[in-house]
Amino acid sequence: MESINPEDPSRPIVVVGSFNVDHVWTVAALPRAGETLSGEYHTGPGGKGFNQATAAARAGAETTFVCALGDDPGGALARSLAHGDGIELRALRSHAPTGTAGIYVDAEGRNSIVIGPGANAALTPGFIDAQRDCLQRTRVVLGQLETPAIAVQAAFAQARGHGALTMLNPAPADAIAPAALWALADIVTPNESEFCTQFERHLGERLDVQTLASQDDAALHSLCRRLLPHGSVVVTLGAAGCFVSHPAESLRGDAHPHYRVAGASVDAIDTTGAGDAFNGALAAALARDPHAGFHQHVRYANRYAALSTECAGAATAMPRDTDVRARFGEIAATGTHPAPP
Repeated sequence: MESINPEDPSRPIVVVGSFNVDHVWTVAALPRAGETLSGEYHTGPGGKGFNQATAAARAGAETTFVCALGDDPGGALARSLAHGDGIELRALRSHAPTGTAGIYVDAEGRNSIVIGPGANAALTPGFIDAQRDCLQRTRVVLGQLETPAIAVQAAFAQARGHGALTMLNPAPADAIAPAALWALADIVTPNESEFCTQFERHLGERLDVQTLASQDDAALHSLCRRLLPHGSVVVTLGAAGCFVSHPAESLRGDAHPHYRVAGASVDAIDTTGAGDAFNGALAAALARDPHAGFHQHVRYANRYAALSTECAGAATAMPRDTDVRARFGEIAATGTHPAPP
């Protein structure tokens, strides 16, 4: 069985996930039940999978995106945009329409999102298995839960068997990662809501999402170890940065099993794709420099995600590696950060 050569810079990352056509309304305040508001409308590409693939490609990784698309203008848009960013597209053609999302963004950059999966729901393990040529040579495979979990599971199983790192973003918050998929994840990257959802699903205990981030580091680390005993957990905390937790036997080049990384100072106008920006940039950094400490990759991803909030939109808001370097200096991308205390 072929295994990954960490010295081979040509190894790509593979993102398995969704593409949506986003319909976005910018409003003064998010609408309440029964309320009709006026706002400004625009449309563009999105979907967690495509957002993350775009971020990974723009952060400098050779990227393959595996998805399902309708035979419609939305599917044509995905193909055109992937080509423009140098993303290799592996798309199952579905009779269902390309996925859509309705997004409201308020004056403070907060958002509410409703998704219509469409073709995304058609992605199958059989189609995933047909992509074995790229899955067997990938360095990192990244998946989310806007496509069937069984398809992501098939990708993880195949790539992991060849030495790749598997990274699961358990989003959206109302989606559940089944135990078989959870067991195949080397790294999980929930936000606070997603962390609490998965904790209740897998451990049967409810956590207060409002107080999760304010717990002391030892307590939060303990929760992370219970949620994913075998792997690393990165809890994204929005403007507050993120919390990292490793199992004691696998610190991924870090000196400490848990720590926080502060958020970067930016002028945010739209946080819609920030989590996807973080995930794509983290996957790209892990693939680009597998020998660097994990904290270096997280700091880069944190800054990349923060910068993405200065532009409106999702996939179109993803910055390029050169943008991150220009804003934060070479330290953001070269892996020269000191280890966290």
